[in-house]
Amino acid sequence: MAKVSAQRSVLILLGDYAEDYEVMVPFQALQAFGVAVDAVCPGKASGEVCRTAVQQLEPHYQTYTESRGHNFVLNATFDEINAKDYDGLLIPGGRAPEYLAMDEKVLSLVREFAEANKPIIAVCHGQLILAAAGVVGGRKCTAYPTVKSALIAAGAHWVEPGTLAGFVVDGNLITASSYMGHPWFIRSFVEALGGSISGADKKILFLCGDFMEDYEIMVPFQSLEILGCKVDGVCPKKSEGDTCATAIHDFEGDQTYSEKTGHYFTLNKSFGSVVASRYDGLVIPGGRAPEYLALDENVLNLVKHFMDAGKPVASICHGQQVLSAAGVLKGRKCTAYPAVKLNVVLAGATWLEPQPIHRCFTDGNLVTGAAWPGHPEFISQFMSVLGIKVLF
Repeated sequence: MAKVSAQRSVLILLGDYAEDYEVMVPFQALQAFGVAVDAVCPGKASGEVCRTAVQQLEPHYQTYTESRGHNFVLNATFDEINAKDYDGLLIPGGRAPEYLAMDEKVLSLVREFAEANKPIIAVCHGQLILAAAGVVGGRKCTAYPTVKSALIAAGAHWVEPGTLAGFVVDGNLITASSYMGHPWFIRSFVEALGGSISGADKKILFLCGDFMEDYEIMVPFQSLEILGCKVDGVCPKKSEGDTCATAIHDFEGDQTYSEKTGHYFTLNKSFGSVVASRYDGLVIPGGRAPEYLALDENVLNLVKHFMDAGKPVASICHGQQVLSAAGVLKGRKCTAYPAVKLNVVLAGATWLEPQPIHRCFTDGNLVTGAAWPGHPEFISQFMSVLGIKVLF
């Protein structure tokens, strides 16, 4: 199987109803950092789909809720991979691990990585696979709390996570409680792969709204946090601690994308307290939020500040509706989701066709992308404009 030319290569082991964020955030973030990533599922081939699950806690239930996530397209075939070709292994959580832990081919693969002392991340329920593979004996481990008994029975030294961002590093083994800890345990994984990060002492603002696209907020948000940036997410008329509902936009055979409800994104700063001059860059996710954020003069003035000051701005999908309304695209070259072409052209920009859909473009301080499949390019180009580098 042909390998992508990169400084490091990582394998992600997943199955149907793996947790949506726990698959896509590391998959796209690591690629943006220059790591080749293959995602496989037993019994499936490259180009086939795994359905993912959106899992999150809500206060009126005793356990997390689950709903349908995106359709994740595999880019490698399980039966063709060889552990020797990879520098590390990542096992997402969700419901997939409970049945993958019964697959001897999966367990044998995990043992190969463990015996070679290669870095391994397991998240949430992914530790069920480690326990079944017999590789946690005498090791310090954490996980989603309900996995505690299985890890103890497998001989692990259980470490209470404290919060759902908790994680533990024991030698080559990194175990984490949930996707909430991505910024810290994926950074540890990058370092375990020999990576070093420079230029990430940046403060980045994300412009959020209800029904922004689920991936288009969380993937770049956590990717920048992994690098070490200080990242704030704000929404007009909302405060720190409030949430925005997100939308899952996918392509499922209809004339346009489908929409399902995604995760709830927790804002970490109040819109009214933002001082634009204190930020080094701005990110505008897509989804449905931009069409109404573009009507808010406070939002438009904020965008104008970044563009007038020549600060790095990254906008994806329908986010360019905000740029168009702010009047900052005249004479610029950019792309967007194809349905937003009208807004871009009427704003006086030169339209760049996103063929294929993951194409992204940089014009001076402005990075634009068409849709979430382009995140690796989108984040990598934004890193370049910000002056952030990952070296191995």
